[in-house]
Amino acid sequence: MGSNINQIQKITKNSKNKEIKTCDKCKKKAVINLAYGPHKFCEYHFNKFFENRFKKTIRKYKLIKSKEKILIALSGGKDSVTLLHLLNKFYKNSNTFSALIIDEGVKGYRDNAVKVAIDECKQNNVSYTVISFKEEFNITNDKIMPLILKNEKLGGTCAFCGTLRRNIMNKYAKKLNVDKIATGHNLDDEVQSFVMNVFNNDFKRLKRTGAEAGLIEHNGFVKRIKPLYLTPEKEIIAYCAFNNINHYSQACCPYSWTAKRNEYREMLNNFENRFPGTQFSIMRFNEKLKEELSPSEEKKRELKSKMKTCTICGEPTDKLICKTCEMIKTLKKENKTKKENKKNNSKKYNKKLTCYSTKYN
Repeated sequence: MGSNINQIQKITKNSKNKEIKTCDKCKKKAVINLAYGPHKFCEYHFNKFFENRFKKTIRKYKLIKSKEKILIALSGGKDSVTLLHLLNKFYKNSNTFSALIIDEGVKGYRDNAVKVAIDECKQNNVSYTVISFKEEFNITNDKIMPLILKNEKLGGTCAFCGTLRRNIMNKYAKKLNVDKIATGHNLDDEVQSFVMNVFNNDFKRLKRTGAEAGLIEHNGFVKRIKPLYLTPEKEIIAYCAFNNINHYSQACCPYSWTAKRNEYREMLNNFENRFPGTQFSIMRFNEKLKEELSPSEEKKRELKSKMKTCTICGEPTDKLICKTCEMIKTLKKENKTKKENKKNNSKKYNKKLTCYSTKYN
């Protein structure tokens, strides 16, 4: 645990207040400092603080009702595994849980994380289903990556991966007859998404974000909830270390350096380190904005009336062909294009910025 304590102190300290003294709640030595409070906690009181916020988030946004069947989107990483442990710890007597593990097809990375996810399901007595991009779409991230590097107009790997994952989650949630899908999105993820949407002038996507994703209720969509919505990422790392929660903690996806999100994560981390509480301030602004811009019932009915069924896969969409099927068609077409006519696009990315480097450094 000694090395874990050093890691926890490193990731939670702030330049203005590096010294950790005694716990705010008792006379024990504090082992973690949360600069935005500031809060200083021993291990016991940090766990209580962390778990209470998790339960308060669920109550505040009414994310889970008694007897609902919840499908946990489980990657094997710290966020989704922590979500599995907390839901199993506090709600197993009132709800039924199962896990969906998606293998995107990244050799040497995803296969290892899938093993961790399966082990955690077995240890927590949670049933699970494993679905791969290969069997569902006849494509893998390993096949997508070279195409993206040859054609900058395609976008980043993460955009394809995220869309395909959401398609699988929704499709199998209906097949498994669950009420909701729980994902491991944390405070950092949500704040990054908000800022990205502002920078990209993507108002439509901004309105769909929240502790419960989406704008309208539709029988073609299974609700997605985020119980870690108000939980900072670094505190999840600390919680895993304090409670010896096994999770895949090696380097992130080897293609993460193509994600624009890394730039935003680094920027927001710098602000948070210099001005503790920045992320909570952005989240509060986002929440107030969403309240002001919440669509009327008439608008919701209008949006619902525009929903169609994808002519290829049958999933709900506001177009003739859903985003997933559009992407698959684009990739197939790109795969047939002569590669020598395309320019290698890797130079536009900052390879020093990866998911791992911007989270743990």
